[in-house]
Amino acid sequence: MPSKDKNNSCVRYRGVKWIKSPLPSRCQPWQLGERKSTRKDSSHRGSMARELRKAIERKRWKWPKQPVYFFSDLHADSDAFIASLVASGGIRKTGPRDHQFKLTKRGKRATFIIGGDCFDKGPSSIRLLRTIHMLIERKARVLILAGNHDVRMMLGVHSVSLPRDPRTDHFFIRMGRKMIPFLKEINQSYLQGANALRGIPSARECRRRLFPPKRWFKEFPRLASWVMPDVTIEREMKKLRDKMDNFEDDCARAGLSMRQIYAAVLKWQELFLKPKGEFYWFFERMRLAHQEGSFLFIHAGLDDRIARMAAEKGVASLNRKFQKQVHKDPFEFYYGPIANTIRTKYREIDMPLTRRGVELLNQQGISVIVHGHLNLLHGQRIMLRKGMVNFECDGTVDRNTRKREGLKGVGAAVTIFCPEKLVMGISADFPVIKVFDPQSFLDPSKAASRSGRTIQCARQG
Repeated sequence: MPSKDKNNSCVRYRGVKWIKSPLPSRCQPWQLGERKSTRKDSSHRGSMARELRKAIERKRWKWPKQPVYFFSDLHADSDAFIASLVASGGIRKTGPRDHQFKLTKRGKRATFIIGGDCFDKGPSSIRLLRTIHMLIERKARVLILAGNHDVRMMLGVHSVSLPRDPRTDHFFIRMGRKMIPFLKEINQSYLQGANALRGIPSARECRRRLFPPKRWFKEFPRLASWVMPDVTIEREMKKLRDKMDNFEDDCARAGLSMRQIYAAVLKWQELFLKPKGEFYWFFERMRLAHQEGSFLFIHAGLDDRIARMAAEKGVASLNRKFQKQVHKDPFEFYYGPIANTIRTKYREIDMPLTRRGVELLNQQGISVIVHGHLNLLHGQRIMLRKGMVNFECDGTVDRNTRKREGLKGVGAAVTIFCPEKLVMGISADFPVIKVFDPQSFLDPSKAASRSGRTIQCARQG
């Protein structure tokens, strides 16, 4: 809750009484000595402060002209999203119901970036999507980035109605149990009543349409060999066998028959993929990445091949390539470099980002990567990767993940990029607002004079 001491409070949340998240009220410089708040990869030999100074001094950052609010990995939790909106200062909550909010003066000028993974895990994907749409209806500038959960769901459900093709026949079952909660929600929301399964074929026929044919295990390795090494192909086939063996039992435990699953798939396609569908706007608005000044916003991260594409043709070309591949060539997308941007965690099995890739990004004017995908338990973190500054912003806000991780209460997290040349990390799981001020970091003598700018940035909602 905001501090009652006006001298110590640096924020003014509007309508905080209508949310259930304990938002911090005091500001503090982003502490470089805390691993909870900063980290660097093994390629950096010097101290965090020295390496970060190098990254900042390499090229002067170009800041957004209006506030940017970054929310990521909402995972079907509308309560967490609304609390995060209040934390941003972009809205004023006016009552307990989802629709009871208004844009603030600053929110009307701001860009709201939803950094991917709206689906799965949380209590209701449908409710979250409707809340996002309310924000759009209030004329907020809302950008939606592709997350691995969102795209995987779309590819899997869409593949059911595509002509038989060994490259994509497995996409639906490949999702396994992860897609069952969303399909159950579709069933409960849209497919109740005596006529809900009218026209749906037998359970055996539904299974035939949802599962890849037996010949898939011979045809897929041959077709995939030109883009995937043998060890990856074998791992893919083993995963699919396991998921095929368990899928029907997983559905039964959720109280769904094969006919209900297939009916929910068709309804999902109608809602999301048909122009008159209630949620058609979601994938129509979706893009892979967004550049705002020196800041690149993306769901997970980059590798050298994507860095080269961005340097040679720009971020807009990446978005065009994403839209083309995800709709016209899903196999090429899912097993190619574009999909790495929505699932990389910079592991050995992921496509690498090297210092050469960072140089290419710098040439394109990109000095900072902002992403989610790596769930954190103590609010946002600054990460240095090969000399590139990363703001990691997945604050673990959805209630199911929070329960699993031992976090209490309703989650909330927003990362604010201020025209005042500040970055503010607000999280319900960190006691203070983290404030990163590159100018004060480079010249500590300016810190005192800029403290008022920090409060101004926080309060201008």
